[in-house]
Amino acid sequence: MLQQLGAVGAAALASPALLAQEARGRIVLGQSAALSGPAAQLGQQFQAGARLHFARLNGRGGINGRTVELKSLDDGYEPDRCAQNTTQLLGENVAALFGYIGTPTSLAALPLATAARVPFIAPFTGAQALREPFNRYAFHVRASYFDETARIVGQLTSVGMKNIAVFHQNDSYGQAGLAGVVRALEAQKSRPVTTATVERNSVDVAQAVKTIVAARPEAVVQISAYKSCAAFVREARKAGFVGQFYNVSFVGTAALAAELGAEARGVVVSQVMPYPFAATTPIAGEFLAAAASANVDVNYSSMEGFVAARTIAEGLRRSGGAGGEALVAAMETMREFNLGGFFVDFGPAKRTGSSFVELTILGADGKVRR
Repeated sequence: MLQQLGAVGAAALASPALLAQEARGRIVLGQSAALSGPAAQLGQQFQAGARLHFARLNGRGGINGRTVELKSLDDGYEPDRCAQNTTQLLGENVAALFGYIGTPTSLAALPLATAARVPFIAPFTGAQALREPFNRYAFHVRASYFDETARIVGQLTSVGMKNIAVFHQNDSYGQAGLAGVVRALEAQKSRPVTTATVERNSVDVAQAVKTIVAARPEAVVQISAYKSCAAFVREARKAGFVGQFYNVSFVGTAALAAELGAEARGVVVSQVMPYPFAATTPIAGEFLAAAASANVDVNYSSMEGFVAARTIAEGLRRSGGAGGEALVAAMETMREFNLGGFFVDFGPAKRTGSSFVELTILGADGKVRR
């Protein structure tokens, strides 16, 4: 119905609060993220990448002369704090919620956004529970954990590995990743040889190591944050495990490599963003140039923040700077939108913008190889 929304049409759909916000000359996006605690690097890196693009956008005049402001609140990767932050941000009439970090926190926030009819754009999670059932207010820029775990299991089984264990966080994120591994293995008429858990924001992995090493798997798929995954790798190797470790993208590649040091060698991580360390795609070249000029660390998490910011900025451009329902309608017009070698594809019945996944491996020097 709405193809390319202009400023007049968008303003007509905006709420009085959003119109008042327009008059102040800025567009405010709300974010609740892990900016402290054991998952802090994920939130900090994503935020740095997003702010990098918004600063460049604002330097070029913003959206119709209005600056884009990202208001970020720290939730420490805890759902209750995230819900409180989200209630606060919604009370301040943000144009959209953007760049939430993690599954348990996003699951706490999405119902609040939905009730308020505020777009929930580019959460840093691939959980299916945020994608199904369909929610018209939720837009996902990244591939799902089902996509990532299918690629991991496909790689393992293609080289003859059948004994696969899963180490996962004991929450909705861990369960989402585990479900993806089980689903992919069932397609191969197989099951995990064993599973073991770690509590969110904990590195107490002793029992998990004992359980998994005893099952003698050839590979372990890890579905947790970087500190607990690093602790598991170190302790499993000390216990004599000589198999391979695979991680999904949420682990935070740079953070995991920093935690492991030389012990990172051979650890595999699936990625849902373009390779950020060389200008192999136009979007990567744009990101690298911007990061160099602003002294922002280059890694997959900051790249995701940059890509997510580019995506929502295009939606805001199409909505004439309006949030709410106007932004939802504008995002739906982004069919096969090319960000520079990375495509996002939304529509009236489509909310997952990408299914791109590739596997990378860490070296002892912490560098990422494709």
